[in-house]
Amino acid sequence: MNAAGRYLQKANAVIQQIIETQMDALEEAASICAHSIGNESLVHLFASGHSRILVEEMFPRHGSFPGFHPMVELSLTYHNVVVGSNGQRQAMYLEHVEGLGQMILRNFVFRPNDSFIVFSNSGKTGVVVEVALRAKEMGLPVICVVSKEHCEYASPRHSSGKKLIDVADVVLDNCAPGGDAMVNIEGLDDPVGPGSTVGGAAIVNALKSLVAEKLTAMGKPPIVLTSSYFIGSEASEERFDVCYDDYRRRMKKVFGKD
Repeated sequence: MNAAGRYLQKANAVIQQIIETQMDALEEAASICAHSIGNESLVHLFASGHSRILVEEMFPRHGSFPGFHPMVELSLTYHNVVVGSNGQRQAMYLEHVEGLGQMILRNFVFRPNDSFIVFSNSGKTGVVVEVALRAKEMGLPVICVVSKEHCEYASPRHSSGKKLIDVADVVLDNCAPGGDAMVNIEGLDDPVGPGSTVGGAAIVNALKSLVAEKLTAMGKPPIVLTSSYFIGSEASEERFDVCYDDYRRRMKKVFGKD
């Protein structure tokens, strides 16, 4: 089998491991999120580096719904430039600068029923740990999405000596292997084909589906961004407007406006 086939086999194994090991944690995380959203509060989403992909996978996109607040700091996540201004070296440096997480969170107002999901494959970078620690100081529940194997192996980079798995109330394992890359190629020294995006996206969408199920059972079904494939172009456009209006209404509280 060629390298593409081997990668797909590895990716399938990641998904299967999530099914076998993460259902209880997904249930616990979904209960936290449904409580926040069902009580007119927000689930704040934070990541640095490529984990930003998972923040945007949660909301907004088809099959998603308001209640999740994506927090994307471009200085930590703007990867397409690579070198030069806004390059990768700066981003990788900044994510270890202590105090940056606190500075980011000072821009927002957090409320008692809010909660946090913090994404980081390694779970060790200073800014994500700092955000999680500050959320805990505010009394808010914290969910993290990490590669548990990688995070347990990694040395902490924050002065607290903690990693995300030491701070979070619920740990969701994306089941990617330590080091992330999964495919070895004869004649090539280093493995290729990371698994964390596959595992992380599976976790995010499984969680989102379970939150929708819980909200519906609570009698508070979410307003879903729905494709024209299902409901036609006109209805889909109207739904987007209603959904974005609901998101804007919820977001007013984040900036201290009721």
